[in-house]
Amino acid sequence: MKIRFCNFYVVVLLVLSTLSSISAQTIWENHRSEVYPYLYRMAQKGLIEFEDIVRPVSRMQIYSWLKELESKSDQLLPIEKKELSFYMQEYRPLQFTDSTAKVSFGKKDANGRWRMLSIGSKDFEMHVDPIISGGQISGNTSSFRQVSNGVQLWGQSKGWGFQLYYRDWTETGSGLDTFRSLSPQTGIIRVGNSTARSQNHSEIRGHLSYSWKKASISLGKDQYLWGYGENGRLVYSDRAPSFAYLRFDYRPFKWMHFQYMHGWINSNIIDSNRTYGTGTTGVLDDIRILFVPKFIASHSLQVTPTKGLTFALGESIVYSDRMDPGFLIPFMLFKVYDNNRSFNNLNAGSNGQLFAQVSSRNHIKKTHLYATLFIDEIRMSTVFNPQRSRNQIGVNAGFSATDVLLPYLTVGAEYNRVNPFVYQNFVPAQNFTHHNWLMGDWLGANSDRLMAYVRYNPIPRLRTLLRVQSIRKGGQGTIFDQYFAEPQPRFLFDLQQKRTDVFFQATYEWINNLYLTGSFQFIRHSPTGRPSSNEHQLQIGLTYGLQ
Repeated sequence: MKIRFCNFYVVVLLVLSTLSSISAQTIWENHRSEVYPYLYRMAQKGLIEFEDIVRPVSRMQIYSWLKELESKSDQLLPIEKKELSFYMQEYRPLQFTDSTAKVSFGKKDANGRWRMLSIGSKDFEMHVDPIISGGQISGNTSSFRQVSNGVQLWGQSKGWGFQLYYRDWTETGSGLDTFRSLSPQTGIIRVGNSTARSQNHSEIRGHLSYSWKKASISLGKDQYLWGYGENGRLVYSDRAPSFAYLRFDYRPFKWMHFQYMHGWINSNIIDSNRTYGTGTTGVLDDIRILFVPKFIASHSLQVTPTKGLTFALGESIVYSDRMDPGFLIPFMLFKVYDNNRSFNNLNAGSNGQLFAQVSSRNHIKKTHLYATLFIDEIRMSTVFNPQRSRNQIGVNAGFSATDVLLPYLTVGAEYNRVNPFVYQNFVPAQNFTHHNWLMGDWLGANSDRLMAYVRYNPIPRLRTLLRVQSIRKGGQGTIFDQYFAEPQPRFLFDLQQKRTDVFFQATYEWINNLYLTGSFQFIRHSPTGRPSSNEHQLQIGLTYGLQ
């Protein structure tokens, strides 16, 4: 069954490549790139129509926004002009006219961007760069070093885009944070031998994409983000490690964008019915371990009725056991289909979600207003009945205003609330997780976070951030509490911890993708029933490659 469907999509890609006469490559830009905050701010000032509810965004789309800013250079601040020129070095397409491949090693390209290796002709283009980093983290509870190495490459040929990102991390020292609890950092999957003072983990992402005039299709492994959030996202975030997915984007009109994703994620639950003995006595316990298959499907529609105002509505479903062709249909109503196939039997169904986003840019001058709603479960018939309600929802709302008092100074605030039992399901294989890491907000259910921040770029490519946030986290509860208790436990029941964070970071991008970063974080933990404690951490690092 799996092979059949994979073959089907290979055929689709080949058909598209033969039918389409108008094409441009789709190469996805890492969601951590510093070009995103730059474009975000430009849209906030009303200079471009920046659409980034779904990330990553293609390099070609990023270039189109940068090119639009070039035509409005008279409206840019001096720092903004210099940063625009800097980003153009990275994203301006190179023009190759010769059919013979031109190879360069350790040289600058036509845009002035240094590349380790470039190969280009009029029909093919590929660029390769190393990834090297080193850093020291020191504090009163930890002291360890981080080093990494890897490679990143991307290229295109006649409408096809391809890319690869690989990075291997080694951490040595004391106080290694393996579990990353109450932390927005991306979860890790450890490889090799790990000890209390040493651990190794790696990250690999890649895509093969094809695009034509109004659409693109991509098979890849990456993070997938949806919605807005300054220090976490309600719907899809980068909390979980990357996963394999099929992505389809369709833009029938400039003001409308349909997006679909089907992902292959990990349940980390052993399937005892399929696990079997190998017959190789004495070799790794003589057992072949198989996990319960787990999948996610998602689609959303975004409309921009007027410049700066965007509405988005989406649906997702987490299902398990076997891949279902119904969820491979981009325009299917997933929950309706799931109810039909399961005969409305809760024990046979899957875990569905609804979500929405509204965003307003520059309707209040130089200000971005946004709000997100995530519905994991809600019973409309009992929504106002305090005894029987099941309002398992998450909400966030925030704003930012730029050029406040000083040019290039941005201030903002955001509030996130996730009700009890959001992201959870009575079937563990259908939790809203990948490798047991949440795919939504990193705080998880029964929590809230209030945050304020200031961003300031005093000179080109020097970015500073000061962030203060207050966090509350309640208990997990039980399956009975989630589905049967009347009334359901209230928000922040069994309060576990209150926490206050102060975080400062400064990053300087000397040349393209060469970063010098320093940060300081102070955390005050106030666990319920126990004395408060303070934690502080200083970090400094140098990275060539993506942050």
